[in-house]
Amino acid sequence: MSERVRLEVLELYKEVDREVAAAGPVCVASGRCCRFKEYGHVLFLSNLEADTLLAAAPPYDKPVSPDFCPFQKGNLCTAREPRPLSCRVFYCDPNYQERSGEITEKYLRRLKQLADAHGMPWRYAPLHHFLNSEGR
Repeated sequence: MSERVRLEVLELYKEVDREVAAAGPVCVASGRCCRFKEYGHVLFLSNLEADTLLAAAPPYDKPVSPDFCPFQKGNLCTAREPRPLSCRVFYCDPNYQERSGEITEKYLRRLKQLADAHGMPWRYAPLHHFLNSEGR
């Protein structure tokens, strides 16, 4: 992925962060968002997000389990700046769930449009698929 596309993804993330902040979800820093198996969810992301994440994330051990995020240390994210859309939008706050889905759908469309505009393929898969891929 080119530096230009990576910067466009990061700019899109800034928009996401503003929209999420305006919605006002509450985070109690429980770390549940990163313990996928324990709390019954899967973190999906696109190849654009994976490339952006891996360009700036700290080292991690392979193979990566689908059970948890390798960037969570304690209840904190060590890859906060380049974290994917789903990480930015997901909150356990029950009053925010509907809005969360709306924001996710809106920005997934924008990411897909960005890939199309740059003639890039689109792949959407669980985090561990990207982190365990050859050549990463």
